[in-house]
Amino acid sequence: MSPSRFRMTIRGKLIVSHFFAILLVSGSIGSFFYLNAHDSLLRQLQDRLQSSAALISRTFDAEKLGTIKGPSDMENPVYLETLKELRMFRRMNKDIAYLYIMRKVGEKIEFVVDSDETDRQAKPGSLYEEVPVTMLSGFTGLSVDDRIYTDEWGSFLSGYAPLVNGMGEYLLGIDMRADEVKRKFHILRVSGIASLFGSIILAFLFSQYLSDRFTTPIRLLISRCKAIADGRIEERLAVETRDEMNDLVEAFNTMSGHLASAEKKKQEAFDALQKSRDELEIRVEQRTRDLKEINERMSMEMAEKIRAQKALEEAAMTDPLTGLLNRRSMMAHLQHQVARNHRSGEPFTLLIADLDHFKKINDTYGHAAGDHVLIETAKRISAHIRGQDIVARWGGEEFLILLPETDIDGGKIVAEKIRQRIGVMPYLWGGKVIPLTTSIGVAPFIKDKPLDDCIRRADYTLYKAKHLGRNRVEWEEGENPLS
Repeated sequence: MSPSRFRMTIRGKLIVSHFFAILLVSGSIGSFFYLNAHDSLLRQLQDRLQSSAALISRTFDAEKLGTIKGPSDMENPVYLETLKELRMFRRMNKDIAYLYIMRKVGEKIEFVVDSDETDRQAKPGSLYEEVPVTMLSGFTGLSVDDRIYTDEWGSFLSGYAPLVNGMGEYLLGIDMRADEVKRKFHILRVSGIASLFGSIILAFLFSQYLSDRFTTPIRLLISRCKAIADGRIEERLAVETRDEMNDLVEAFNTMSGHLASAEKKKQEAFDALQKSRDELEIRVEQRTRDLKEINERMSMEMAEKIRAQKALEEAAMTDPLTGLLNRRSMMAHLQHQVARNHRSGEPFTLLIADLDHFKKINDTYGHAAGDHVLIETAKRISAHIRGQDIVARWGGEEFLILLPETDIDGGKIVAEKIRQRIGVMPYLWGGKVIPLTTSIGVAPFIKDKPLDDCIRRADYTLYKAKHLGRNRVEWEEGENPLS
């Protein structure tokens, strides 16, 4: 080997490679935990602000604040009572710097009541300059700053919530002092830097330790191989690594050269016998391996077919959007229930529920909102039926509910509970409230009548509920007048 060519020992290679590997891993982990801790701390503060704003805002009624217009109203009993309550809430939480109520007048934002107890207290009617986007959002829904803002009152992280009866014109604001937040972020940064330096030191020490663990045995092998070169048989090696391995290769080649001629004849006979035995073992091993691979492949194919069949069966039985049974699967349950009725006379009742003005939801809020409403409706219906009851998506915004062992009176009770559940609790989508009602038709199964007759009567009563004004339950105990 030419002395001028670059040579780097295995120890040097191991130190460099392990140093950068350990540094990369530890640095990546440290960066991840730093960023995660930073985001987690900010999210926790935002959640606290949002929850506090939502809770406190429910205390104040915007209709009572209309009489507070300017500084002359600071002796107004409504102003004084509101100011007292704001200051009480501020004193209850030491992290809160200010509480205030703002009013939107056209494009301007003005103070109504400010909890500040210093001479810098904002007077009613004072304009708020440089309004952040999050404050504007707070007039219609819960909002919280995504970063720390600085204004004439200092640096704060703020949360906002609309007032009761505010009609998008009043909000409650909470300012949390940013000093403590900045201190915690500073501690995180210092910890991250300390962790990085610790990682560098650890990487250096650990890489040295690992390199010594690898190279020391190699050096020992080289010296031993040279010492016993004349007494061992080794195969010749042809490899160049430009490190200590070249010395090891030369030692093994020296041993093989001295012993090859003396062992050649004895080895030939032994090799012939060994070859025959090895060939037989190889053939047996290969056949065994082939059989094992075939068995494993067949088992995997069989398991895959079973999984695919189960997936197809489940897909054929359920509605992909709501997860409920589809029309085809429900028909099988209905036929089974009819058979039970013929055998034992056990009654059952059908409900058909249809969401009122559902097309208007798609047109106003989009089809994604419509899908959300259908999924939430499926959950609400499922929560108000028994374990033996079955619900399916019958088509579009229609749901069919099968109530086994239930007569017409029981069916009306269940239908009314479902109607109230859907109508009373509004649906939420994108920070907006979507009001929704449902109409439900109820029909019991009549023995010796076909199943289609029961479905037609339930559908007729649903039509009747729609015709009579929607958001109601109608039922038909006898035969369908349209049949």
